[in-house]
Amino acid sequence: MVEEDDDGDTSFSPGAGLATPTSPAATRRLHSARASDLDLRSRLPSRLQLDENSNLLAFADGNRNYTSVPNTATRIPSRAGSILIPKHHHRSGSLGVRLASALGFDQSRRSSRGEAGLAESKVSLFTDERVWYDQFTSTDWVHDSIADAFRLRDLRSRKDFRGRLWAWFDGAQGWILVAIIGCITACFAYFITVTETAIFDLKEGYCTGHWLLNKERCCYGEEECLAWRSWGERMNFEGAGRDWADFIGYVAFVILFAVAACLLTLLTKTEIPSNYSLTTLDENLAAVPKPKEDSEDPDRNGTGEMGVANEKNPAPSTVYYPAAGSGVAEVKVILSGFVVHGYLGVKTLVVKTLAVILSLAAGLSLGKEGPYVHIATCVGNIACRLFSKYNHNDGKRREVLSAAAASGVGVAFGAPIGGVLFSLEEVSYYFPPKTLFRTFFCCIVAALSLKFLNPYGTGKIVIFEVRYMTDWKFFEIFVFILLGVLSGALGALFIKASAVWARTFRRIPAIKRWPVLEVALVALVTGLISFWNRYTKIAVTELLFELASPCKLDTSSGLCPTSGDQIPGILRELGIAFIIKSFLTTITFGIKVPAGIYVPSMVVGGFLGRIVGHSVQYMVHSYPGASIWGECAANGGLESCVTPGVYALVAAGATMCGVTRLSVTLAVILFELTGSLDHVLPFSLAVLVAKWTADAVEPLSIYDLLTNMNSYPLLDNKLRPVFTADLGDITPAVRSHRVIDISNSPLVPAPLLRRKLEHLHNVGELDGGLPVLQHGVLVGLIPAPDLEFALDKLEDEEGSLCLMAQNARWHDAEDEEEHESDPTDFTPYIDPAPVALDIHSPMDLVFQCFVKLGLRYICVLRNGQYAGMVHKKSFVKYIKELEHKGET
Repeated sequence: MVEEDDDGDTSFSPGAGLATPTSPAATRRLHSARASDLDLRSRLPSRLQLDENSNLLAFADGNRNYTSVPNTATRIPSRAGSILIPKHHHRSGSLGVRLASALGFDQSRRSSRGEAGLAESKVSLFTDERVWYDQFTSTDWVHDSIADAFRLRDLRSRKDFRGRLWAWFDGAQGWILVAIIGCITACFAYFITVTETAIFDLKEGYCTGHWLLNKERCCYGEEECLAWRSWGERMNFEGAGRDWADFIGYVAFVILFAVAACLLTLLTKTEIPSNYSLTTLDENLAAVPKPKEDSEDPDRNGTGEMGVANEKNPAPSTVYYPAAGSGVAEVKVILSGFVVHGYLGVKTLVVKTLAVILSLAAGLSLGKEGPYVHIATCVGNIACRLFSKYNHNDGKRREVLSAAAASGVGVAFGAPIGGVLFSLEEVSYYFPPKTLFRTFFCCIVAALSLKFLNPYGTGKIVIFEVRYMTDWKFFEIFVFILLGVLSGALGALFIKASAVWARTFRRIPAIKRWPVLEVALVALVTGLISFWNRYTKIAVTELLFELASPCKLDTSSGLCPTSGDQIPGILRELGIAFIIKSFLTTITFGIKVPAGIYVPSMVVGGFLGRIVGHSVQYMVHSYPGASIWGECAANGGLESCVTPGVYALVAAGATMCGVTRLSVTLAVILFELTGSLDHVLPFSLAVLVAKWTADAVEPLSIYDLLTNMNSYPLLDNKLRPVFTADLGDITPAVRSHRVIDISNSPLVPAPLLRRKLEHLHNVGELDGGLPVLQHGVLVGLIPAPDLEFALDKLEDEEGSLCLMAQNARWHDAEDEEEHESDPTDFTPYIDPAPVALDIHSPMDLVFQCFVKLGLRYICVLRNGQYAGMVHKKSFVKYIKELEHKGET
């Protein structure tokens, strides 16, 4: 008979295990399991052509999609992710034994079963497909690593010519893949650069000879350009009327391009029914955390920063726009093992490419470098489908994505070495030496491809190139340190200002409901303010080039004074432009268009550096006899002692460091932009000081802030918490609905398993698991996705008994070769050796297990008995609470 326990869960009463409704195979005798019982090919879906919009699971006949709607809670519909290769469990049926049999090491077993058994073992070793990673779950790094190791052992066991050839090709697949990614990324960069350049000047007018030519190319080599016509001239206005017509045309095109970019971005809207109370998955910084109900049940809200819905108050659907923002924070979270379907798909790639062109053409205070990282990662994710070892293994896939993200920075700045360091320092979570070399190769291929395409028409791959002819003087080192302090503080204040703006303006109901309205308002303000100031009107890349360039005789930038009396006027113009650009960058970052923060933050820092540079230049001019300058003041013109462009580039890199907390990467990128070994020391010194200052003012970088406000379960591997507790302090109590007890019978009713699974979904643990206990001893664990798949395969779930004992099977030994696998046998889905720690284990060990091994959960034991389980999201929540208490 079946009884109800105190918590409302169904359990077996002693001695009554077989009184429940019987399974179709329940009358068979139970025997010890053998490897032949684990052939799952006949009941697993065939290999399908899947993309980011495919269903998670399907039957082989294709007649039923994976819907599996629970009775009490909304579950995320399954979609394509990456494949979990099935686990094999007790020793007799383990992968090692099957591999030894397949490779011919178990001679007695091979002779008894014959060649048919050998072929069967080889075919069924790694071909079965069962569970894709579900939405908002985490990658099982340990399982993927072990699965790839067995794949390699099987591959290298073949000693014939074809086997060696295939092994060589398998090893070359990674190099071929990253080369393809580098070439395609360069093509996307070329298309974006050329298209954006062609339409950027449409805000001011058009070329009568060819309307796709920008103003520079239309008027190339002409002192008086007659082919270029402004909108006021096109409408035949004269005098002030022409100026106002040009102004109205400029503002109209800014709004038009920005709104078009926003509408394209909104096409990627993804709405997923979820028990996670996420409100955003993009960079608007306006996530509103749901208040959590007080409850005595630690499962109710103990699953991490993400709020969890319950039956009375189901969570709303999660809505996010993959094409919005820069995508760097999300790429970082995805590379750490978090699964977000569709974020790196084909639709996102196409839409973000087109939208970033329009947002750049609008002249908004944003950059393309961050979106380049996202676009390159999309290319890498799609290219992984070319080779099954990357397509079907999430751990291997993320190694390729790390290389792809690096190539995005490489083509954005024309700095391949800087791209490698960016991937290593910022976005990558797992970066072995082999991945480092492949990442370098990918960046080199991307740089060579970009040089061949020549998007800038200069034969160079850098976004701009400056050369400083004079070396820096010793007295300037103190000014560089001052610039580091000012720029680091400026970057940290920008983070605080962005957060305040998001928590105030972006939480206005109309702004939250209609993202296009915010984009239109920001575009209107940008057009109204920028038109009247030359330095805010030109493109951010061109502006940064002018700020960082040394003065020449034929310069027309207005930043090169010919006498000391002109410096105060230049300082006044730079100060106004600095204030305008800082304000526009603050309100622009986070709107629903593709928007990077790298170059805009460098432009703001460039204004600051140029102001300081001209101030020092004015002091040298005013007091040429001061001993601190030495003899340089008497040697020539205004730039004989001080080159303000150097100060601008130093401050630009330091400000970007204050915003992103990149350090070595920035120093190398600045070196690659200038090619000057003489100025590596000033760049590095300012970046170091800026990072120290920014960390003191605001501990979080802009991407850390995004991660926290969007409640991503990212466990930062660079963090070193100080713990004052042990594992037992965060271990929840053992509850009957959280475990599967087979002490009385190895047969468990399927409805009981379904209720336990629904409870995991209700508390947000889609990637959790149910421990299997026998007399209080942990004998295995069945992951929630595997259990859900197994239950969905049952034809009569209400009347089925499921076998959960690892040392039993359904059928007779004489039927071993002829039997059909029974879907009520759940033993192939059970992990017989889940990672377990003692309840008194130090928290530092728990932290290292989650970070270094990439575990989803850790089982807890007390004197050899099961004492609970800690999920990764619960541990992340605990770390966040320590941060808020100031204990890290």
